Amino acid sequence: MEGITAHSLNNHYATISTDSEYKASERKPNSTTEPGNYITEREIFNLLDKLRPTATGLDQLPAWYLRLAAPILCAPLTRLFNMSVATGVVPWQWKQASIRPVPKMSGPKAHADFRPISITPVLTRIMEKTVVRSFLYPAFLTPPAPLSLQDQYAFRPTGSTTAALISILHSITTLLNTNPYVIVIAIDFSKAFDTVRQSSLLQKLAQFDIPDRVFNWILDFFKGHSHCTVYNGQSSELSEITASIIQGSAIGPAMYVVEAADLKAATPGNSLCKYADDTYIIIPASNSHTRIHELEHIEAWASHNNLTLNRAKTREIIFQDKRSKRVATPLPSPLPGIIRSTELKILGVTVTNGLSVAQHTQEVVRSCSQTLHALRVLRCHGMPTLALQGVFRAVVINKLCYSSSAWWGFTTAADRQRLNAFIRRCKRQGYCATDLELEHLIAEADETLFQKILRNPSHVLAPLLPGIVNTKYQFRHRKHNRQMIPKTSSIHSFNFIIRMLYKDSY
Repeated sequence: MEGITAHSLNNHYATISTDSEYKASERKPNSTTEPGNYITEREIFNLLDKLRPTATGLDQLPAWYLRLAAPILCAPLTRLFNMSVATGVVPWQWKQASIRPVPKMSGPKAHADFRPISITPVLTRIMEKTVVRSFLYPAFLTPPAPLSLQDQYAFRPTGSTTAALISILHSITTLLNTNPYVIVIAIDFSKAFDTVRQSSLLQKLAQFDIPDRVFNWILDFFKGHSHCTVYNGQSSELSEITASIIQGSAIGPAMYVVEAADLKAATPGNSLCKYADDTYIIIPASNSHTRIHELEHIEAWASHNNLTLNRAKTREIIFQDKRSKRVATPLPSPLPGIIRSTELKILGVTVTNGLSVAQHTQEVVRSCSQTLHALRVLRCHGMPTLALQGVFRAVVINKLCYSSSAWWGFTTAADRQRLNAFIRRCKRQGYCATDLELEHLIAEADETLFQKILRNPSHVLAPLLPGIVNTKYQFRHRKHNRQMIPKTSSIHSFNFIIRMLYKDSY
């Protein structure tokens, strides 16, 4: 790390977050500057009262102080926030951030080996969360016609990595019913959050159904932002930036959802699945000739929005149903400059080109086994058994069950045996409660998610559900009133939606 200083890192980040084609956006007209009831005092008190320990911004107002003083500060802060929205003005102190570089790997050697996380004032983050929850999330439910959020599963209500994985695997297995193979290209954008063109972002945001004053507030939030870098005990000077959605801010993730809302597949029959900047192109075999066109389309979109498609980190994988008796079809040649893999880690879950999750189960068991060392250390220092089991459930079980609803149906008997053997070993060692059953926890998670989808027509996975059956009588007991999707192949029936439709239906 020789030669890396706070000053050099700050210059590096300022260069990345500078847009040579920056243009200031126009404000929308305000009819009055009188404070309105955009934010209630109860909302602010609840946010202050539930503040968790978090980093302090350059204003030096710590979270613990704001939490303790919540009964006193909620009223004046509510008036301040409402006045800020009414005038569309963000205090300049709220637009200054300090960057604490987080290493992406052990032993970073270059500026690019650090991830810049902006630490903004706590008050700013409270205000941003209120704007996102009160105005942006409701607007996301009815996006304007040119934009679409249907393929975006991050930073929106009911969105999650589990939902994105379910959607991707559902699309792949459905296409395999009529295609010998399905191509998935995992797109990588270089420094996506740090280079977003603010003018194009705000043009898209202006089309959403949000109050003009809220739009003006967001516009002013991005205007005149600056940051300094704190590294190795040193702090650089402040530098202004003209790009980025301020990685580390509360409003930034929602803004990237807006930014990517106009990114669509160029060819009918192809589809996209997006989780923030993680973008996956799903192409059936019948459209394999459109791969280059799709990549050029994405590159053109990225260039327009000041982003860069990183072909070196972009991956291609071709999924096939190896259980099918269909005659083997020659695969298309690899794309130039893009590595073709036989396995792909999709949002933390490794899937092979045969739709096997055996490697994922091996990796997660290996990772959890390493965690047991920490539990042994805690036991040696006197932690009681009940507390150890609480830590085990919070850390190890959560890791084992991560996005299980998406991949559990693709496990084999050997995969499940490996997971259960690990749980039995942990029970013998006293780290796991004797009444804990992994498959029971996963079944509960499946049922909870499925009921949420059934009850919420705005759920991100609701479009995957079949239509409702209106009958006066029913011969089979079912927990839902949806049509039954035919099980066209064994691998198709591994999907979450089909598994849950047929569960307890006999």
